[in-house]
Formats: sequence, C-alpha cells, structure tokens
Amino acid sequence: MISIYNLNPQYSRKCKEFIEYGTAGFRANSDILDHVIYRMGMLAVLRSKVMKATVGLMITASHNLEPDNGVKLVDPAGEMLEASWEKYATRLANAEDSDLESLLMEISHIELPRNPREDLGIEEYRGEVIIGKDTRESSPRLAEAAKEGVRALNGHCTVLRMVTTPQLHFIVVCKNTNGAYGDPSIMGYFSKLTTVFKSIRGAEINNGKYTGVLRLDAANGVGAFAAMAFQKELDGVLDIKLFNANFDGSRDLNYMCGADFVKVQQALPRNVPSEAGVRCVSIDGDADRVVYFYVDEDDKFHLLDGDRIATLVAEYFKDLLETCALDLHLGLVQTAYANGSSTDYIRDVLKIPVACVPTGVKHLHEKAKEFDIGVYFEANGHGTVVFSKTAKKSIEQQAADSRISDSQRKAATKLRDVIDLINETVGDALSDMLLVETILHAKGWDIVEWEKSYNDLPNKQLKVRVKDRAVIKTSNAERNCLTPDGLQKEIDKAVSKYRRGRSFIRPSGTEDIVRVYAECENPSNIDELAVEVASLVYKFAGGVGPQPTLSG
Repeated sequence: MISIYNLNPQYSRKCKEFIEYGTAGFRANSDILDHVIYRMGMLAVLRSKVMKATVGLMITASHNLEPDNGVKLVDPAGEMLEASWEKYATRLANAEDSDLESLLMEISHIELPRNPREDLGIEEYRGEVIIGKDTRESSPRLAEAAKEGVRALNGHCTVLRMVTTPQLHFIVVCKNTNGAYGDPSIMGYFSKLTTVFKSIRGAEINNGKYTGVLRLDAANGVGAFAAMAFQKELDGVLDIKLFNANFDGSRDLNYMCGADFVKVQQALPRNVPSEAGVRCVSIDGDADRVVYFYVDEDDKFHLLDGDRIATLVAEYFKDLLETCALDLHLGLVQTAYANGSSTDYIRDVLKIPVACVPTGVKHLHEKAKEFDIGVYFEANGHGTVVFSKTAKKSIEQQAADSRISDSQRKAATKLRDVIDLINETVGDALSDMLLVETILHAKGWDIVEWEKSYNDLPNKQLKVRVKDRAVIKTSNAERNCLTPDGLQKEIDKAVSKYRRGRSFIRPSGTEDIVRVYAECENPSNIDELAVEVASLVYKFAGGVGPQPTLSG
C-alpha cells in the first residue's frame, strides 16, 4: 500500500490551468509551477524505483524568457523521460489534491512489482534523484519544491548548483554506469571534453583558413557559466570571446539573443559586433541548442543551423570510416523542418542514408540508435551523435590493430577519441560546438568555406492561431495533413506553383497555434508561398484573429 508520509500543503494545487508534459517537459510562467514541480519530484522517485537507478530532474525553460520556467525528467541512460510516462506526468500535474494519493497508488501498482510487504516508504531501493537548475530567479524556489516532492515519497535527492541541461544528463548517465561514461560531477564533464579536445587538436592552433578564435553568444543563461569554464580550460587552444554572458538570473535571459532568437530572426544577437567573416556561435538558455553565423562584407547575415552542423558531422564521420576501412552503418536523422537542400546534399552527394521523423528530439534520438553511428540534429540546433556498442568495439579494435596501415589506424584512433568529445545522452550545445571546431580545424575551413557545401533553399515559418489545434492531424513524419479534409490537397496545389516548393503544417503541442513551414527556390516567392499556405490553414482549420497577409 502506498503511503505519502510528508505531503506538504504548501504545494497544493493553486492554479487550475491545464498543463501538458511535452517533448520539452512542462514549461509555463514560473508562478504556476510550484505544485507541478513538487509532483514531478514524486514522479521522479517512482521512476527511479521502477528502474532501480538514478534519474534526473532539471528546472529550466530552455530558450523561453526569464519569467517562465519548467521541468524535464531525465531517464537513467541520460535520455529523455520514457514516452509512456509523459501521460503520468500530465495526469499528476493536473490532478486535484484529493486525488493525488490514489493516482500515485495507481501508477505504482501498474509500474512497480507488487509486494504487499513493501510500500513507497520502506522499499529496499528508496529512489535516487539528482536535481539541476538554471539561472532563473525562480529556479531555487522550484528546486526546493522538487526536493520536497522527492522527500514526500521518502526518496533521496542531490541538488546540484547551476548546471546546463546537458550537464545534468551527463551526470545521470555517469552515475548509472559507475563512472564508465565519465566522472559524475561538473568537473568530470569539463575534464572529459577539454582533455579530448586538446588531444585531437594538437599543438597547431590554426590550420589553413581556420583560426582558433570564436565569438560565443551565451544567451545570458546558465550556458554562460559553463562557457566561462571552457574559456579558461581552453586558453591557448581556442580563444573564446564571450558575449551576453550575464548569468545572474537577470531579465536579459534569451532576450534578443541566444540560438532560438538567431535561428528564428536570422539576425545578429544584440551586443555581438558585426565584423565580416568572423565565426560566431549562439547557444540557448539551457545550452542544449547551438547555431553558427557570420556577416559578410556587405553586412549580410548568414546562418549555419542544425542542418549545416549535421551535414558537416556526417561527412566527417563518413571520411574517417572510409579511411580506416570500417564497414559501419552511418545514418542521419532529420525532421520535416530540415532544409530541402541539406537533405538532397546528404542523400545525393554524400550518399548517406537519411531518415525523417516527427518533430521532437526524443523521436530523432530513438531513430538514430538504429544506426551503428547515428547523427541527428533538428534545424534549431538541437542534436548529437550516438554510437552502438558494436561501433565502439569495432573502432576500438581497429585503432589497436598493428596489422593495418598507419593512415587507417590514425583515422580509427581519431574516431575513437572523437566519441569522447560527444555528449551522446542529449543535444549539448557546448559539446557540439567543440565537435564543429574540431572538424573545421581538421579540414582547414573558415566559416565561409563551410557554407559553400550547398546553398539553402529560402524558407519561412509562420504561426496561425486557430480555435482548436486538435482539428489538425498529420502523418508521414508530419509532412502530410490528414485533417481537415481537403486541406492537404489545397496545400499541394499551392506548392506546385513554385520551383522546388515544399510546405507542411503541424499543430503546436501546447497552444492553439498551427505552425507553417515553407521553402522554394526563388527568394522573392517565399513570403507569398508561406502566406498562401497560412491562409489555407486559417480557412480550413478555424483561424482566429487577423487573416495572414503579405506585409507591405
């Protein structure tokens, strides 16, 4: 029988607003989250008991502005919460206080082995939860709520100082592998990444057109705190010049800066100077997204987003695999938001298999694991590389094989070392940044040379507010609209007017908004195509407010 020994009335449900656990967990104004995060502390204990392993709980709202906050749960392998448990999270967050105990009992009866002699308080395995938090003013208060939730079910918790989301994922998997993945600490994280980066880079700071100078926009978030540590550890190897590096919980968090701002606005973040050809990078508020950018001599902005990073990384691994003569299955995973030119380049030029999955990192991560080496990135810059046990073993053996040529062994050794530079658990902006820097250095490329690989198709994203987003149903990794009837047929007609035209729509996971993506060959047509599709959504799906129109 379940017994909640320490239910704290301070965390009773005071807000009746329905809140849903999505791909990025819960995210809302911080004022309404106390009871939600308290209950997620409880759920984390249950998940830990079921898995008999440590789980993580991260307090953050990622790229949202400072007044918001949120929570993400981290599974024992460092991955996002098992999808089947997302429903439990949503039910717990919205349950009435009087129903809380019975709901917890229901979850435990379904998920925990039944033993009438045990209850949640005295089981042999108490449940272990590691709590991380970002720099937001509300984060310490909400971390305390999470801690109280863990205590309510007699679990044990460790509350870390300010950490990025990827750092928490790293620490969780290190803890559950008894240190095999690395030392389960913040210092262990920095040590692992900087040691291998220096080793791969060698003594040569510059190479060809590559120079070891980088401007980093840290979004005034917790990533700034981490970037300062890298800046110090990599002094003399990579000259990191920091901008928007205020991490004291100020209102400047993600404001006109950070990866999401740069990707959506396709403009320089504030405070970053405009200087032609200088390599710049932006991370988001919790440091799990990264995009590169620069301005040319005509002061034109150039974005190198997650698609560009994915193609750079995939090509690098393909070259190393071919050089060391390893027959491993390399693949790349994208979403429908990937630029069509990137997909064509990967499939037709690099000859690397490409898979498309629905939006959300959990979908990309699962698909990537089907390859020996799976590269995945969303266009927004969230992604990483995952390796199968078979791939790691094969690479390790090849690097140690004295019978093969020096060039083969050198390539295998580089592959082996690069694996340690990658945070496989989740998209990690700073780890990904070091990987990109490693590849550019190896190729002797500056950022302009990198961009020359292929030309992005002009693209546009719009939002259409509707009465009920549930009327939109999609299939084929969100590339086709099933309902309302007739809408997809009209979208196809619109797209057919434009050379290399493509458009798809998808409902928001949290609000009554439909997102529209459009791309085509001629930049002068892209606004027209996007607005035409948005107008169709407005017409067929019950648009609210002003109808989409061409500006100007």
